[in-house]
Amino acid sequence: MPKVLISDSLSPAAVAIFRDRGVEVDVKTDLKPEELKAIIGQYDGLAIRSATKVTKEVLAAATNLKVVGRAGIGVDNVDVPAATQRGVVVMNTPFGNSITTAEHAIAMMFALARQLPDANASTHAGKWEKSRFMGVELFGKTLGLIGCGNIGSIVADRAIGLKMKVIAYDPFLSPERALDLGVEKVELDGLFARADFLTLHTPLTDQTRNIIDAAAIAKMKPGVRIINCARGGLIVEDDLLAALKSGHVAGAALDVFAVEPAKESAFFGLPNVVCTPHLGAATSEAQENVALQVAEQISDFLLSGAVTNALNMPSVTAEEAPKLKPYLALVEQLGGFAGQITETRLKAVNITYEGDVAQLNTRPITSVILAGLLRPLLDSVNMVSAPVVAREYDIDVSETKRETCEDYHTLVRLTVTTERQTRSIAGSLFAGTKPRIVELEGISLEAEVARNMLFVRNEDKPGFIGRLGTVLGDAGINIANFNLGRRPEGGSALALVSVDSPVAEEIVKTVQGLPSVVQAKALNF
Repeated sequence: MPKVLISDSLSPAAVAIFRDRGVEVDVKTDLKPEELKAIIGQYDGLAIRSATKVTKEVLAAATNLKVVGRAGIGVDNVDVPAATQRGVVVMNTPFGNSITTAEHAIAMMFALARQLPDANASTHAGKWEKSRFMGVELFGKTLGLIGCGNIGSIVADRAIGLKMKVIAYDPFLSPERALDLGVEKVELDGLFARADFLTLHTPLTDQTRNIIDAAAIAKMKPGVRIINCARGGLIVEDDLLAALKSGHVAGAALDVFAVEPAKESAFFGLPNVVCTPHLGAATSEAQENVALQVAEQISDFLLSGAVTNALNMPSVTAEEAPKLKPYLALVEQLGGFAGQITETRLKAVNITYEGDVAQLNTRPITSVILAGLLRPLLDSVNMVSAPVVAREYDIDVSETKRETCEDYHTLVRLTVTTERQTRSIAGSLFAGTKPRIVELEGISLEAEVARNMLFVRNEDKPGFIGRLGTVLGDAGINIANFNLGRRPEGGSALALVSVDSPVAEEIVKTVQGLPSVVQAKALNF
């Protein structure tokens, strides 16, 4: 039974989902880093919100951890590169609190435009300062969105309903999507120059950190109003503070801060600043939604292999997972075989998908084949980290898909280019579920992968099989299956021998020394 730790406060309904799905769950909140490190090795999954810090040190102690699920969008409290390196899938729930956060941004924009917090406090104090709180309309104003993804697009929809003109900067926003949303896609400097109100809806990354600084503010219209319900690190707070005091920025509405919880801030007490304590996702509906989603996602992954909303692995739906399972077993064998007989640096990898497999989601299949290929060459490579490792080692990875296949209903061919040569291996599924190697270096054969195998490339000359059998017999190694393939008579031949026990290195050297043998390699799966 998989075991999950919930280390931040989640809805009791999330706990019920885990238990109803057959996942053992412990709830231990407010753990100190050392306390988390001491127990995390017991768990397959970790469910968190923003309080738990999943650091490199925590991940190093998480020897059984397979998945971290963040109830919410932001994962800046998770060391995603370290998780990827250790093969831990990192998921979030980007849709569960989108509406709530978007509504809060709109509410903050209204509060800022009409000075609602100060007007409320003044009126409660028995004052009637009607002339003091002269606001501005949103109608007809230009709203600039930095980020137009899930939340930004909802804000755009609400703002268009308020008859605002909406412009957006987002490198991932296509012209077609912008047209569907009714927004104008612009460059960042153009947005700064035109926006009356500016709101941020982007994750905190190396590219977006400090995106609003003194230089950016200098490009903005005098009197601009800035709303941030995304991440505090997007704004250089000292630069914004100076612009607020000078009047270049007419006002700011901040739900997030560079350091949280923000018990002290130079923004507090300023008459043109509205502050809330990171309430973007703080509605009962959103808290329930993200908790339920993260419980479902973690359970699906641990029980069926389905991957939803992962940041470091291709998505696999619950419907796709059982269809992919036999292919994952096949390609792990293909990759492992190629990796074990590769002796020089990898330069390029091509995976060709033919027939039925070409109709499937091949991204996770490619990740597994890369993991199988790289694992014999590099320690601790897995399907999560393999694509990243391949990029780090400058290995060119490509895919080819063909809907038809001449000899089989489905075929996966792995072609590996090293510093010295190019090799290929192909496999298929027999009876829909049984992996078989069907081609090696252009030579047809049929072999079932066994735990212990011996691969031999030799010149096709009489007496080889007898000599090989004698060597193995003298070493007390029993042959389970002997699979042969060859080129036209007198050319080269291949042997894949399944044996009942590992073949020691000295036996491999003896085989290598036999007449006509070109290469011999012990394989383990």
